[in-house]
Amino acid sequence: MSIDRRLLETLACPVGKVSLKLVSADRLAVLNDLIAKGDLVDVDGRAIDQPLQQALITVDDKVIYPIDDDIPVLLPDRGIGTQQIKEW
Repeated sequence: MSIDRRLLETLACPVGKVSLKLVSADRLAVLNDLIAKGDLVDVDGRAIDQPLQQALITVDDKVIYPIDDDIPVLLPDRGIGTQQIKEW
């Protein structure tokens, strides 16, 4: 299931307050490859250990937030900084 477009239009990054967009399928595949290798951490330095089915990214491409069971998880400590992703 996909996130409702009206909901997406109201969401913003809890830290930078910028708008969010869905992560593309290509980028999601890169993220999940990094997760499988144990090479992706959240902003608190914890390894991400579950593949992402969907995710949101800030429009400035700086922070990713997971979507769990169709619910955006917009907690600052669950953010994933994109500076660690060299493959993009």
